Amino acid sequence: MIEGLELAEACARAAEEKQAEDIVILDLRGISTITDYFVICSGTSLPHLKAVRREIADQIRTVHGDRPRTMDGEVESKWVVLDYGDVIVHVFHHEMRPVYSLEDLWSDSKRVEFTAQEA
Repeated sequence: MIEGLELAEACARAAEEKQAEDIVILDLRGISTITDYFVICSGTSLPHLKAVRREIADQIRTVHGDRPRTMDGEVESKWVVLDYGDVIVHVFHHEMRPVYSLEDLWSDSKRVEFTAQEA
């Protein structure tokens, strides 16, 4: 089973495969009791949000054998969440991301650089 930073990076890469935008990994260890990492990304339309959410869930299940504890939010709300315990993935419609501004809310966290997987 995959966890921690490796899981966060795998989620980010899966989002990237569906052309999610502005992908950020925040390291919340030591400042949050909720989770260790947030993966935050944006989509450009409701179908795009659905495709990104599905790609992340499918990739993590197929490649790493893990399923989210919960998937919350409806695509119509323009914010969906996949909770893997150590990692929580937030997929926002690009219009809603600044409204919730998670990067500002968790500004004391460290950003984690990740590299795209080569084809």
